[in-house]
Amino acid sequence: MKNHEVKVLDEKDHIFIETLKTFGMSKSVATTMAYLVNVDKASAREIEISTGLRQTEVSLAMRFMRNQLWVNVRSEKGHGKGRPMKIYSLVTPVDKIISYYEDKIYKESQATISVIKKLKAMSKTMPLITSK
Repeated sequence: MKNHEVKVLDEKDHIFIETLKTFGMSKSVATTMAYLVNVDKASAREIEISTGLRQTEVSLAMRFMRNQLWVNVRSEKGHGKGRPMKIYSLVTPVDKIISYYEDKIYKESQATISVIKKLKAMSKTMPLITSK
């Protein structure tokens, strides 16, 4: 049996995750990001064990993060036979990721405000209906 050190998320990390979730980030992406912020690199299996996420949750989070170009992926040959392991590392600074969500929320807010203004303008031209 091998000894292997596993890092786990602490209270500060859980607060970070909850804050990211308020931006609309999924729990799996927020949790995976919180873990990757604390390590240089990690395999999907290490992320699963350390965060308590299931394999499918980690895979979906990594797909999203790869599509956003936030993580780097490389293959590393394991011991013995089998497929090479994918090793992930966070390459985009957290500040830039937060800015992505800031811009997204700003654009959504502006769209909502625009719709509200349009409704207000429309309501001024509508006749007032009174009940008898």
